Amino acid sequence: MSKGKVLLAYSGGLDTSCILKWLLEEGYEVMAYIADLGQEEDFEAAREKAIQIGASKVFVEDLRKEIVEEVIFPTVQANAIYENVYLLGTSIARPVIARKQIEIAKREGCQFVSHGCTGKGNDQVRFELAYRTLMPTIEVIAPWREPRFYQRFAGRADLLKYAAENGIPVSQTPSKPWSTDENIYHISYEAGILEDPNVTPPKDMWKLIVDPELAPNTPELITITFKEGVPVRVVNEGDKTEVTEPLELFMYLNTVARRNGIGRIDIVENRFIGIKSRGCYETPGGTILRKAHMDLEGLTMDREVRAYRDEHVSLQFGKQLYNGLYFSPECQLVRSIIPLTQTTVNGVVRLKLYKGNVDVLGRYSDTEKLYDMDESSMDVQGGFEPVDSEGFIRIQSIRLKKWGAGLN
Repeated sequence: MSKGKVLLAYSGGLDTSCILKWLLEEGYEVMAYIADLGQEEDFEAAREKAIQIGASKVFVEDLRKEIVEEVIFPTVQANAIYENVYLLGTSIARPVIARKQIEIAKREGCQFVSHGCTGKGNDQVRFELAYRTLMPTIEVIAPWREPRFYQRFAGRADLLKYAAENGIPVSQTPSKPWSTDENIYHISYEAGILEDPNVTPPKDMWKLIVDPELAPNTPELITITFKEGVPVRVVNEGDKTEVTEPLELFMYLNTVARRNGIGRIDIVENRFIGIKSRGCYETPGGTILRKAHMDLEGLTMDREVRAYRDEHVSLQFGKQLYNGLYFSPECQLVRSIIPLTQTTVNGVVRLKLYKGNVDVLGRYSDTEKLYDMDESSMDVQGGFEPVDSEGFIRIQSIRLKKWGAGLN
């Protein structure tokens, strides 16, 4: 007799393929759910593999448009980042995956959901906080936290043996000793040889982005138009390519960034659960968008609004995404604030892409008037009386003069 229905977040890789088979052995009816987030995979092959292993149903869901419009663009608007360097590529995918998984679980009458996240990582937290917020009654099976599972499968060798014994085809080999996670925003590499933070990633590890040293010798010039902080148009000044549809626009930015070697980083970060982790990331289009958006804000955004956003929105949203709190009440509050900070971020940024670098060549806005060229000029007064600065400085120095007197 079946223990119940389980909807497994399935990638088609070694771990989730073995987990699918193990859940069947444990007596569950298992359905497989594959999220298409723009990763370069053969989804039909993954579907067939899940059915071959024994899944009763397989769901392949195209979530590319959702992740771009609902999560990536607000992340760009907020300039959200983790520990000043990580662009949150894995983090932003988890709420989109989890939301659809719960939606299917409800529809199919599943009592359980499952995932292949390790017991030391961030993703188990991200998935399960989302599950329990969206469907508080759902039960979660996390095999890598189940003693019966992790004592049986101590590592990759045990999984590979189990796959061979059960006729499960796998693509993992010892020649690629690291783990990857990919979506339309980025790809991550961790574990294996990368666990030594002093090991330089081999050149053949990087999948998406051309080695900056091998990128074209001729710069590529593009312009990005923003409306309320959201990119709405990209034009290539060389071949005159123009894109406006959100998903197509983001995919095009990925294309031009990849061929120009843009978007690689290698970092050690602090996981939410308290363990440090070394990760290598490729975030092509996102790197371009962040540079362009931050530059345009300098021209079009009020100083105090920007300062408030940076302190109370950007930092908090980045932490909430990283820590798996996307569906929390505090994150809903922050997400509601993001558009309010972006009403004036309208204009065009001109960029040069060259051998791993994104350089701003100029920017302009036809609607926002916070920047006054005459007022800022060193050559004309433009309505500003320099003598007024004397009183400003006197007022600002009152407390400093008292502080200084106490030091002498």
